Amino acid sequence: MIYLLLSILASTLIFVIFTLFGKYKINTLQAIVFNYFTAFTTGILSSTETITVNEIINEDWFYGALFLGFLFIAIFNVMALTAQRNGLSVASVASKMSVVIPIVFGLYAYNESLSIVKTVGILLALFAVYLTSIKAKTGKVSFKNLWLPILLFFGSGTIDTTIKYIETTYVSDNGIPIFSATIFAIAGIIGIIIISAEAIKGKFKLDLKSIFGGVILGIVNYYSIYMLLKALQVDSFESSSIFTINNVAIVMLSTLIGLAFFKEKLSIKNWSGIAIAILSIVLVTLA
Repeated sequence: MIYLLLSILASTLIFVIFTLFGKYKINTLQAIVFNYFTAFTTGILSSTETITVNEIINEDWFYGALFLGFLFIAIFNVMALTAQRNGLSVASVASKMSVVIPIVFGLYAYNESLSIVKTVGILLALFAVYLTSIKAKTGKVSFKNLWLPILLFFGSGTIDTTIKYIETTYVSDNGIPIFSATIFAIAGIIGIIIISAEAIKGKFKLDLKSIFGGVILGIVNYYSIYMLLKALQVDSFESSSIFTINNVAIVMLSTLIGLAFFKEKLSIKNWSGIAIAILSIVLVTLA
């Protein structure tokens, strides 16, 4: 249970850190790049295996790690923008509702059953993202406000689905730290390429605050994944129960922190969306 609690805290802290980046004008892209190299270093130091670059390239999961590296840096930027522009609650709901995507994938890849309850849960998840994206002041939702949560929803779901498939198909239990570290390294290298392009255009200016913010984010980011994987290895808990508790707790905790510390204002529709989000997670994962 301690691993699950630490995973919930770390995952929630990621949303908080992104919100603070916006508040303190920290360069998000630079911080995310430093984050990935920090997470990579943390993963390498946590690994008990010694492996070379050539061995990594020849691993069956390497091309999947390349794809995930692209997704990681792209969706992390989307997550940051969603938290900064739409609020903690919207970002957490859009991200955690994406659990329906790997579940739908499982219907086809693993011949899992599709019950009426699970179908209702999936539809409620999509509706929840819409409701939480409605601005409290105007009571309306525009494409300008909605496209980020939608992109975060599908992007996070694609990441979860790909990780689940690659880990269950190609990655050994002892290979998880190296696999995770490789994804972080690829994402970091892509970030360096983007920053280098900005430097060539004369648009790059190193933000020293982003280094500090990136290091903190990187450590939290690595352990949010590591602790969840450790929790999934505990035989006394089923994975569906762990994902349910994890996702619901993150949505609730992120909402409470947004209200208490960032003075986020939620309308009745927003609260309804959060409630529906929690219900949909329970229906989808336990159906």
